[in-house]
Amino acid sequence: MRRGWVLGALVLALAGCGVRPTGPIAAGEPASGLTRGMRLYFASDGGLRAVPLLDRKITDLNMVMKLLAAGPPPAERRDGLTTLVQGLGGYTATGSGTRVTVRLEDPYAGNGRDQATGQLVCTLARAQSVLEAEVRAEDVEVTLRPPGGPAVGPHRCADFLTR
Repeated sequence: MRRGWVLGALVLALAGCGVRPTGPIAAGEPASGLTRGMRLYFASDGGLRAVPLLDRKITDLNMVMKLLAAGPPPAERRDGLTTLVQGLGGYTATGSGTRVTVRLEDPYAGNGRDQATGQLVCTLARAQSVLEAEVRAEDVEVTLRPPGGPAVGPHRCADFLTR
């Protein structure tokens, strides 16, 4: 009797659950929005794209600025990503809660709605949320303060991703 039950269970297991394999099923666009973990945002013909920063632990916002200015890794460069945040001159980036301020030592060439500004805003917002775990990246506002000129911002990353 026991052998019969075992044999029956084995036959059912081998028969499967009746779900037949299918090809790919269209389900719409991939998920969007901000995810967790550190990402650097780089410019492309299609807008900003996030690149995960897997091999480094960030310790402050100034470090993130340097990584962003250095540009994307070689594989991402081959995919058409670049950085527009080169030659900023001196700067000091500080954050507290949902606010990030970058004090620039030189005039800022961006107009506040360009990809370079978007790179800074999105990358710094992400970094602030990583550095202060209770802060959500989408809530962070970034302001650039060039010397002797008007402030650029505050901006949120969503300002540059929804175009």
